[in-house]
Amino acid sequence: MNYNIEGGSLPAVVINLNQGESIISEAGGRTWSRGPVVTESKAEGGAKKSIGRMFMGESLFMSKYTAQGPAEIAFSSSLPGRIIARELGPGQSIVCQKTAFLCASYGVELSVHFQKKLGAGFFGGEGFIMQRVTGPGIVFLEVDGYCKEYDLVQGEQLVCDTGVVAVMDETCDLDIQMVKGAKNVLFGGEGLIDTVVTGPGKVYLQTMTIEKLAKLMIPFLPIKK
Repeated sequence: MNYNIEGGSLPAVVINLNQGESIISEAGGRTWSRGPVVTESKAEGGAKKSIGRMFMGESLFMSKYTAQGPAEIAFSSSLPGRIIARELGPGQSIVCQKTAFLCASYGVELSVHFQKKLGAGFFGGEGFIMQRVTGPGIVFLEVDGYCKEYDLVQGEQLVCDTGVVAVMDETCDLDIQMVKGAKNVLFGGEGLIDTVVTGPGKVYLQTMTIEKLAKLMIPFLPIKK
């Protein structure tokens, strides 16, 4: 399976499939295809994992695309940003925000990941429920805006705005901390809560979130009289 990530800030991953190779995505995730590709709707992982996907705001079924001969299939991001590819070994997992998963080679498993700490779940901006993606295989993830990668060593911390953590290795720990100082809270403009990621592991940060984009657009929306 060969692939190219194209399109600059409005990216798509274009995957070349050999006969018998398959790709999975959320239902209807494909943007275009060329060549003999058969599409199936499947409840991957059984009823338990399918219901878990529903809790994540995803569809009950997933789409499986299988090449019947040499074929090309493409998946595009929903917002300007970047598509990243991660090769996962057997049993290796990453944790990502609910909207990050784009597609993966068949055999990669998606499941629900509950935040272990209630504070991080309710106030961390990434949500109480996230996605766990487990190998073996290659997974393609979409990150909104510019993507910055960090490799954290054991105990190293990264403090960031809520909602900025897009993807992290399962070995990382996500928590929150209160912004210190009443003056900083009231006038600092950074909000009340910061998200803290503690290593070891790889972390992908995004500069744009859907919530931030919505806030920027509100002043320009027409007001109904």
